[in-house]
Amino acid sequence: MKIKDFKPDTREPGIPKPDKPAMPHVVTVQDGVPVRYPGSDAVGVRVVHPSNPKAYTEAMGIVMFYLPPHAALPIGSHWTEETYCILKGHGVMTLAGTPTPVGPGSFVHLPPWCEHGIENTGNEGMEVLLCTVPPNP
Repeated sequence: MKIKDFKPDTREPGIPKPDKPAMPHVVTVQDGVPVRYPGSDAVGVRVVHPSNPKAYTEAMGIVMFYLPPHAALPIGSHWTEETYCILKGHGVMTLAGTPTPVGPGSFVHLPPWCEHGIENTGNEGMEVLLCTVPPNP
């Protein structure tokens, strides 16, 4: 595949540029807000999220998701757009009814209302970086 040149975004911004420089949030998972997922042994940590005062945002949710060996997150869907990036472990994601193997380096983009679930089929914990736009409540 040919490498394409990066082109800056020239669209009119939806958010006006502030008078003072915007300041970044540098956080770790330990700075996040832990959440438990219904019907699952999975735990997430909302690292960049409206619920985290250390990395507040209104526009996206970045969650570290931990799935123990042989555990699953039940199949469901929601109106938010989401991307899963598998960092550690191996499993199967059910995507629109189709079982799909995933492992480190897999990126799975889910458009709104795409049915999905994930199962850790390995003997080690899975670590998954989730990005949700807009963030889940």
